[in-house]
Amino acid sequence: MSDEKEGQNGGGAASAAATGVGAAATAAAGAATAGAGGDATQAPQPRLSILTQYIKDMSFENPRAPQPAPQGAGRPEIQIKVDVAANALGEDRYEITLQLNVDAKSAGETIFLMELTYAGVFQLQNIPKESLQALVMIECPRLLFPFARRIVADATRDGGFPPLMIDPIDFVTLYRRKLQEAQAQAQAQPQPPS
Repeated sequence: MSDEKEGQNGGGAASAAATGVGAAATAAAGAATAGAGGDATQAPQPRLSILTQYIKDMSFENPRAPQPAPQGAGRPEIQIKVDVAANALGEDRYEITLQLNVDAKSAGETIFLMELTYAGVFQLQNIPKESLQALVMIECPRLLFPFARRIVADATRDGGFPPLMIDPIDFVTLYRRKLQEAQAQAQAQPQPPS
């Protein structure tokens, strides 16, 4: 799944409500069931846990250093490409990678390039199979994004530029686009004669 964004300068916060079931709501539902004399055994609740997160690969290139940006060129044009990948590590565990490629140019000249692959290992328990792919490709990268965003901002600042604050990414749209691309590829492939 990939997407491109231009002219990033905004801020925002990513949602951390991964399963849609808050601890307070779960506790309240359990108390109501137990208090009403109902069956104390409930179906297991969906659970998403981040086991670890890390920089898998990072590169920052500042080809003009120590020279400043070209005079009178104005604000650089910034292209950001986003890609998300998932890799099953075993039962209920997935490594999710968020790839960010940033290319800043001014007057046709590269100002800086940055590539970041930020990953996390997630444990997903009691997730219905029909919801698993969407959760892995939407909610998991949404939880990783604020950390990757901070790394990009710090690296651009440390490279001698104003911090690049990437706007929030719509992972739902990216997921839908990826599904449409997969369907188009499946339809484009010739069907074997029957």
